[in-house]
Amino acid sequence: MSKATLSSTEISDLPVADPLLYALASRDSDVVTLVRDALAADRASLAFHAIVTADPVPQVAFHEGLIRLHDDAGRVIPAAHFMGLVEDSVIGREIDCVSLTLALRHLRRNPGLRLSINLSARSVADGTWRRILDDGLRDRAQLGERLIFEISETSAMMLPDVMIRFMAEMQPKGVAFALDGFGAGMTAFRHLKDFLFDLVKVDKSFVRGIDQNPDNQVLAEALITVAHHFEMFAIADGVETEEEAAFLRSIGVDCLQGYLYGVPRFTF
Repeated sequence: MSKATLSSTEISDLPVADPLLYALASRDSDVVTLVRDALAADRASLAFHAIVTADPVPQVAFHEGLIRLHDDAGRVIPAAHFMGLVEDSVIGREIDCVSLTLALRHLRRNPGLRLSINLSARSVADGTWRRILDDGLRDRAQLGERLIFEISETSAMMLPDVMIRFMAEMQPKGVAFALDGFGAGMTAFRHLKDFLFDLVKVDKSFVRGIDQNPDNQVLAEALITVAHHFEMFAIADGVETEEEAAFLRSIGVDCLQGYLYGVPRFTF
């Protein structure tokens, strides 16, 4: 399903107008203050974006849980406006804590759900975040077997030793790891063997228009080949057309994610 064929409900979920502009127009505040207020008032939720198999009839493999913060009128504060400002700060750690808390809650309530969430390497050493994780992994529902942490290349290489130890600690508990933005960041191929990634998400820049772009075709196929060599599943991120999906299937991608398969939703 392409954007052109989205239902009226799905269209309403798209960011047609920037809700932050409304929020800023209605109160004397800045972005960081809006974020602080939303966290203090527990105005946070997860939006779920499906990752599907590359089969002829795609099936949902798992969902990515995307953190959403809301202003006092209930409007979503676009993450693009604040994540770059707060991701390396105390607020960024608090957002990771909230995201993990929400993810564990959804996994506990929905036994059939498999969920990935984004994680900054700095949060691994945060005491509050680790307590939330350790408490969740002690749950009898064995939540770790349905939890995936997505880590960007930049974050993975920021604290590689810390991340490698954390992965080794989590592996026996069933937690999986996905390398986000594969091919666009700092992770040299020689480092992949040191990490314990189970999946890679090929960066959107290689997926966009791949059916008509010979350079992207060569690069994406190389990235998928490298992933398979290291026994990792390869996910193509940012798939928007049937033509892109068909080409990605032809070069062996395992899973697909993008607006072709729907927009992030607050239900799954």
